[in-house]
Amino acid sequence: MLEIGAIAPDFTLSDQHGNTVSLSDFAGKRVVLYFYPRDNTPGCTRQACAFAGAYAAFRAEDVVVIGVSKDSVASHQKFAEKYGLPFILLADPERNVIEAYGVWQEKKMAGRTGMGVVRTTYIIGADRRVTHVMPKVKPDTNAADVLAALRQ
Repeated sequence: MLEIGAIAPDFTLSDQHGNTVSLSDFAGKRVVLYFYPRDNTPGCTRQACAFAGAYAAFRAEDVVVIGVSKDSVASHQKFAEKYGLPFILLADPERNVIEAYGVWQEKKMAGRTGMGVVRTTYIIGADRRVTHVMPKVKPDTNAADVLAALRQ
């Protein structure tokens, strides 16, 4: 996992519309980069809807919100349309960014151990330095916790 003060690795991925998006596109802006396991699962849907519900507040803070999972562009498009998600969803099926940010980890679920995305949120400052690291976030409170951190 990245640490506070680290320079966030640049990346280029496709969004839910098939457009190419790079972290460097948002130079000079704060970015909330949240990693989640999978589209259309209960926790991930609650988390995304909470970010959507708070989206006006993120815009008022002049913050870019980006969600990343290993789902495909097509999956992201359906997910965003189904729930009216107004922010960027990036597809990382090869897990390049997921692994660069250290969120591909061993997980235990239902008594089994396997690798997966650990729900993690990074706040990246306008200078591209990581200002906050929020590992193992709760889907229902993540958006509110991020807003509180941004307003400190």
